[in-house]
Amino acid sequence: QVQLVESGGGLVQPGESLRLSCAASESSFRPYIMGWYRQAPGKQRELVATITGLGRTYYANSVKGRFTISRENAKTTVYLQMNSLTPEDTAVYYCNMKNSPSTIGFWGQGTQVTVSS
Repeated sequence: QVQLVESGGGLVQPGESLRLSCAASESSFRPYIMGWYRQAPGKQRELVATITGLGRTYYANSVKGRFTISRENAKTTVYLQMNSLTPEDTAVYYCNMKNSPSTIGFWGQGTQVTVSS
């Protein structure tokens, strides 16, 4: 029922910035937690960052100090601000939202981020 639409991916050079967005189709949806994951070619999908419905955040060590996760007041849109990008950040980025701890949640379609000279 709930669909997540991602946008903001693209091709950038090392050191540049990119901002990803993920919006839920249902305005009444109130996520318990929202997060961003990424999967690079030949690698496992990894957690990048999360933010709770109350605004508490978590970051993977690989992105601390460079990435910032945030949400709109309506809590139906989540963002990922990515600064100082490196080629190692190249991956397909997926957003996830769930409205309770007992559900697996919903996934976005994924957006490609490529960092290359």
